[in-house]
Amino acid sequence: MIISQTPLRMSFAGGGSDLPAFYRKYGGAVVSTAIDKFIYVGVNRKFDRSIRISYSKTEEVATVDQIEHQLVREALRMLSIAGGIEITSIADIPSRGTGLGSSSSFSVGLLHALHAWRSEYVSRETLGDESCRLELERCGQRIGKQDQYAAAYGGFNFIEFHQDDTVSVSPVICEVAMVEELNRWLMMFYTGLTRSASAILDNQTTAMENDGAKQEIVVSMVRLAHQLRDELHRNRLQSFGDILHENWVLKKRLSNDISSSVIDDVYDAAREQGATGGKLLGAGAGGFLVFFVPPHRQAAVREALSGLREVPFRFERRGSRITLFQS
Repeated sequence: MIISQTPLRMSFAGGGSDLPAFYRKYGGAVVSTAIDKFIYVGVNRKFDRSIRISYSKTEEVATVDQIEHQLVREALRMLSIAGGIEITSIADIPSRGTGLGSSSSFSVGLLHALHAWRSEYVSRETLGDESCRLELERCGQRIGKQDQYAAAYGGFNFIEFHQDDTVSVSPVICEVAMVEELNRWLMMFYTGLTRSASAILDNQTTAMENDGAKQEIVVSMVRLAHQLRDELHRNRLQSFGDILHENWVLKKRLSNDISSSVIDDVYDAAREQGATGGKLLGAGAGGFLVFFVPPHRQAAVREALSGLREVPFRFERRGSRITLFQS
């Protein structure tokens, strides 16, 4: 029996620049952190040669080709695993359309567990690269690359996407006390709305391939990611909320699908009660909102958003890891 534990992620600036349609022209960058909400993937050897997969539904099939779950099917093909295996997954929070990178965290955790099942060590870099190949190439998803590396590496990072398709992950270097203070100033709320991130990202990809104005917006968002990284390196939190807000204003200009009147009303209510900035996490249109709020104003923001579920969280230093290995 093998169990992998893989964190979800929260992105602050530069989102959208990890799409191949953009970074292959301009290069991209994001500032993001892993958080202490996890996807767990369990792998166990079956008595017979069949395959059993349990997620929101249960599949029992004789061959890999019969598997409906695309990521599982292609991961087994990728690692040349033919059968005699049972795979289960559970998540700390809703695992689809929430903006926390759950699909990629599942991909990373699945590959990590399957490598362990084959008694193979796999590095964080390899996990990030393989999960990108699994999702973007083998499954044909028109998504970005930040979630896979955030889940594989864990920690608080500046992630760069280079024109040659390589990815660099550098930790944000700052005082531990400042990171703890930042965590204390952040509040996260669940909107109760879910959406298909792949559909939104597909539209964004098409826009960025053909619309120079949209490309310039993302260039500006990448500059904000660099600015935020530099401010954090200087141990300055004062501008964090302003950068978060500017990034959100820019992001909404990419597509009408990213926000809605409901989300805008919630965002404005939080700002009126003292949040200096915030953003909808992930591709947009639903999921989780995060706000940068002075501690003395958090009660007021909490009251203003009482119709939403607040979800406390902590930054997570560790990336995907194997928590149980029993041969």
